[in-house]
Amino acid sequence: MARSVLYLIFLLNVSVAFSQDSLWYAKTTGGAGKLPFIEYGIGDDRLGGAKMGFLDSNIVVMVVDSFRTDYKIRLSSLHSAYIAKTSVVLLGKHPDTTVAHNTHLSGLMKVYGDSAYDYISISLNERLPYRSQQLIGPSRIALDIFGVTSNTNWITQLSSAKEIRNTWYEQTEDDVLRVYIDLKHTQHWGHSLFYDSSGRHLVLRVKRQPRVTDIRKLRIAVDAGHGGENMGASGNVSKVLEKEYTLLIAKELQKTLKKAGVKQVFMTRMKDTSLSMPERIEMLREFNPDLLISVHLNSAANDTVQGVSTYYRYIGFRPLSVAILKQMLTLGLKEYGNVGNFNFSLSGPTDYPNALVEVAFLSNPADEKRILNPKFHKQVSQKIYLGIVDWLKQLTP
Repeated sequence: MARSVLYLIFLLNVSVAFSQDSLWYAKTTGGAGKLPFIEYGIGDDRLGGAKMGFLDSNIVVMVVDSFRTDYKIRLSSLHSAYIAKTSVVLLGKHPDTTVAHNTHLSGLMKVYGDSAYDYISISLNERLPYRSQQLIGPSRIALDIFGVTSNTNWITQLSSAKEIRNTWYEQTEDDVLRVYIDLKHTQHWGHSLFYDSSGRHLVLRVKRQPRVTDIRKLRIAVDAGHGGENMGASGNVSKVLEKEYTLLIAKELQKTLKKAGVKQVFMTRMKDTSLSMPERIEMLREFNPDLLISVHLNSAANDTVQGVSTYYRYIGFRPLSVAILKQMLTLGLKEYGNVGNFNFSLSGPTDYPNALVEVAFLSNPADEKRILNPKFHKQVSQKIYLGIVDWLKQLTP
């Protein structure tokens, strides 16, 4: 029997198993790279489906359907998402098909700080899925916890918290608890979500604005896009590879930063090596940068398309990408734009501000000629550096 027919039979069998009359428990495992994430739908493009956010391991989810490589999971009575099958392990059918998520209750909330971060700890009786959003005007974080009904009657807020100004919650739906975290500074410096070792407390860790916002004092990560087997775009005339020239520009940026006095510069790669996105993210999380710059070169089917562009995923990180774009435009490059909600993997973590810079188009003859010039690499590195400096000058004390 042909493989495609066998695969179709498998899908049909799975769909029967996850009928509307059954609820299956599963737990996140992390899968490849230990970075499980949930998506809004099954739509896809070259960057993958639109991501709702990353999740911790061992989070309980309810599987209700199956689509090729993904399971559809129920977050609450009105919300669902999709998760890669490699990121969960099925635990079996729940014995009570009438079970509702809102049997889970929240408990005490506590806000506190240590020498480096602020935290909010939320007591729960199960590891349940969540999502977070950066909000601006005013600067805050909105945290949705799915399948939870509030039983929180007090929020303890300690003076050891320096960045979290205030915390409160509302029950937006019967089984969705939304927690608001008001921040002191306008600029978002990053946050992360995880369950503590007991599994009974969801912890949101907020990174504080550095006491001294001098670029020389910051930990800066630089990513040279592509590499190894991932060649990226190629020049229309020269046929040079994107992976080679992103590395050249990234190394120039490293030199510029060190010459300016930045002592801690981390490079995701210094040679032509294959690195997956999960591997890069794990490396970056270990370095714990204050900001990340990812260097790429663009390409289009139409060779008249040209210019520079910068990209961000989260609205709280947009100012960095805007400041860099303004400086890059002083090189006389055409403007391709500032692009938000960009589904690039390295833009996905909420842990630190980041910006992707598409320097110019390899597919455009004029841009390609500039990309081949080593002097242009130095100019680009200088403008990215000045963009970071301009961004720092905009920060509120």
